[in-house]
Amino acid sequence: MSIGTANLSVDELKEMARTIRRDCLVQTHVAKSGHPGGPLSAADYLTSLYFNYVKVDPKNPKDDSRDYFIISNGHCSALNYALLSRRGFFPPGYLMTFRSTGSGLEGHPNRHKTPGVDISAGSLGHGLPIAHGIALGAKLKGSDQRVFVNLGDGELQEGSCWEAIMAAAHYRSDNILAVVDYNDVQIDGRTHEVMNIRPLDGKFKAFGWKVFEGNGHDMNEVIRLLDHAIDSMGKGQPVVVLFHTVMMKGVPSFENDHIWHGKALADDKLLQTALTELGYNETPKEAVASYGDVNVARGEYHKIMGWPPPQVCDRD
Repeated sequence: MSIGTANLSVDELKEMARTIRRDCLVQTHVAKSGHPGGPLSAADYLTSLYFNYVKVDPKNPKDDSRDYFIISNGHCSALNYALLSRRGFFPPGYLMTFRSTGSGLEGHPNRHKTPGVDISAGSLGHGLPIAHGIALGAKLKGSDQRVFVNLGDGELQEGSCWEAIMAAAHYRSDNILAVVDYNDVQIDGRTHEVMNIRPLDGKFKAFGWKVFEGNGHDMNEVIRLLDHAIDSMGKGQPVVVLFHTVMMKGVPSFENDHIWHGKALADDKLLQTALTELGYNETPKEAVASYGDVNVARGEYHKIMGWPPPQVCDRD
């Protein structure tokens, strides 16, 4: 395998996004903790971006010619891990170790423990400043590497984001593309009620960014927007796409409710409802079992990371 993209069709992207949603729900269910809301709202556009636009090599995660991919709102780690596993960085079965003791899949991504994670994420507002630093470094090296960074709309209440937005425009960092999960929901309620950031398009434009905006769940529109955004890179200004999304998209019984920002569907009945609404004819137990022997996956992951063989144990 070499550096490149997966180049999936529209139908393949739609099905992959459905798989990614299932991964996120099952991970957080097994862990009885985590953040399912943001991952489900960003699943469509980030699946398209990561599989068809971001150039990586799963067999060589630190390839110097790779694009950088950063999910700044690190609490969406279940989505980050699902994307990485389905892209081939590690076996999907390892997702069942999410947030467990000794796992490389921590609650917030750790670049030293997870292949494909470019920065460790935690405190909101850090991803974009770091992404801009990487973008500047690439230019200084004469590299054509690109930097892609996902932001939550609630995260954009952080002042450090706007310092980076201002700096990126000032330094004409046209090798950076930001995508925003504009679902108007954060942990305390509606984003516009907690701390209004509207008009977000006008703010980015005023700071000197090229702005695109549209539906983050219509895969054809997502592709159209990303095509335009990619074509706009390298032309003297940073680029952002504002994707209008719905928290917990794909499972109507839970959609658009801020309670699911940071609350897992820990109860079997809740996960059953979600799986059914996603179109899966399976029980929660069957869903978990479909990922295979977690200890086999754990052994494969340790080999990838160059770690000593793991002790065989059960989560319980």
